[in-house]
Amino acid sequence: MARTPAAPHLPAPRAARDLVSAAAGTTLRIDGDAGPYDSWFLHLRGTADAPPRVLHEIAEVFAQYRHHSELRQAPGRRAADALAALADSGPADGAELHAALHACGLPTTGPYRVVVATLGGEESGPAVSALAEALGHSPAEPFAAGRLPGGEAVAVVRASPDDGDGTSLAGSWPLLHACRPQAPLHAGVSGPVPTLGGLNAALGQARYALAAARAADPEGARVTAVDDLSTLGALLAGVPAEVRGAFSSRVLGPLASRGSASHRMLLETLEVFLAQHGSWARTAEALHLHVNTVHYRIQRIETLTGRDLSRLDDKLDLHAALLCR
Repeated sequence: MARTPAAPHLPAPRAARDLVSAAAGTTLRIDGDAGPYDSWFLHLRGTADAPPRVLHEIAEVFAQYRHHSELRQAPGRRAADALAALADSGPADGAELHAALHACGLPTTGPYRVVVATLGGEESGPAVSALAEALGHSPAEPFAAGRLPGGEAVAVVRASPDDGDGTSLAGSWPLLHACRPQAPLHAGVSGPVPTLGGLNAALGQARYALAAARAADPEGARVTAVDDLSTLGALLAGVPAEVRGAFSSRVLGPLASRGSASHRMLLETLEVFLAQHGSWARTAEALHLHVNTVHYRIQRIETLTGRDLSRLDDKLDLHAALLCR
């Protein structure tokens, strides 16, 4: 947002409401090649004193300005695409990366973060716009946003040394999603890498975090940073669904199908037993069973899965298998 000196401060959430409220004033959309996440509007709060014809002429001036601005930005977008391709191709020549960063207007010294974003199953263009709009709300961190060869939107961000967990774009993500709530909007943020040589590894981290964001909220809007993956469940969320399913089936064995009432009962017992840290007494109390019954069920689980629930490794394997279902 930009405002004339006499205009009062307008927070972003209020602006979003005003744009859809006829009572909030007069709003004109500025023509241009805008997607849902980077539209321009001319907004006058309250009743507009200017004649409609004058307002439309002002809007046309802004449209021409935007058109020329987009033409000026085109080389920067191509440079960002080239930088993304270098980061995606594996360890790249340092001179090439320096030149690509310079072409994007980014510093050639780190640290850097990589952000990858997707918009449902749609083309990457709107996702690039959404990502650039979100990152634009942190002007202290310069960035270059473009497309990866595989189609995802990607940004290389020159992170400040004290940027915390790198999720500053999370604050604007819900506002962007509100522009098109029917379209899932996800992003993954890498950890910081100190040098250019780490960009390829950071891209891999960002893609993994993106997969975790999709798994956590498939139909909504979510930003997940690698720094957020601090639990086993969060870590496993980034594993492809087919791999999670295969692992769960292999470890749980016959219990994975849950085809019979007895198997479902054993799965419930296993979940409670692990949640109670392997305590027979607390498991029996939670399930309203005799301790001997719990012992019998655990023995059946060990027989069917081939795991020994007195061993930490086997407990972890079974716990991970349950999380992967």
